Amino acid sequence: MDHHRKRRRTIGASQGKPNPAFEAAHGDPAWGGYTARATGQSHETLHVTEFTKNLARLMSDLVTQGDRVTDMLLRAVECFFDLDEAKAQGVVDADAVIDNVDVEIERASILLLAMGETDEHEIRSVLTVVKINNELERIGDCAVNIAEEVTDFGESPEPVPQTFRVMANSVVGMLRDATRSLSNLDRQLAEQVLGFDDTVDQFKREIILDAQQKVASGQFTAKFAFKVLTVAKSLERIADHCTNICEQVIYLDSGMVVRHMPQGWSKPARPGS
Repeated sequence: MDHHRKRRRTIGASQGKPNPAFEAAHGDPAWGGYTARATGQSHETLHVTEFTKNLARLMSDLVTQGDRVTDMLLRAVECFFDLDEAKAQGVVDADAVIDNVDVEIERASILLLAMGETDEHEIRSVLTVVKINNELERIGDCAVNIAEEVTDFGESPEPVPQTFRVMANSVVGMLRDATRSLSNLDRQLAEQVLGFDDTVDQFKREIILDAQQKVASGQFTAKFAFKVLTVAKSLERIADHCTNICEQVIYLDSGMVVRHMPQGWSKPARPGS
């Protein structure tokens, strides 16, 4: 470690790691980085302080984007259950904000990398921001896809299957927990989200089978079944994006890589192992 710099970490919620949301909220510029000692090297001190300040602000913006996307998904699910076209249009309109923030976070990340920071954890932090930012934007797109299925149901739509409601609520919960794991750098919570992905896949398989049977028996029209299956696939994709976010949280917290296997996910392994 450079003898002119001293690592100072703020204790997070559970892992003893820096908590970006806490740092940003309390004005502490040292999240995940270094605080320069009083050595008279004002240029280095300024560089380190500005980098860590901007990184903390960027992480705070990312967590806020996660909360914004979570609210958008919740409203998308509600408008589908309620067949509320006005609320559905609100979800579609909200996507413009998600897209704008996505671009702003990406540009801010590029500026941070351009500062030339060489510490591994700092670089990993910025790269993680870029990756998670992209996952959140994709989730917003999936929420729009769900909302767009609300239109043109007809006069007497069939009741939404109960399994579908459970699946939708589960995916909303996954996104909330993924955002919380990011906010607190909570690796344990991130691992719990990863473990739930297989359950969502099982829900989708049951919904597909149920829809096929009900179309065959005349309980569902083909049009209604298609809408249910389209939304179920969007929810499955959102669950996949949530697991991607949690993989990045684990990587940021530990520097280790989560590897997906056919039987599920494994504990993190160090890169190259």
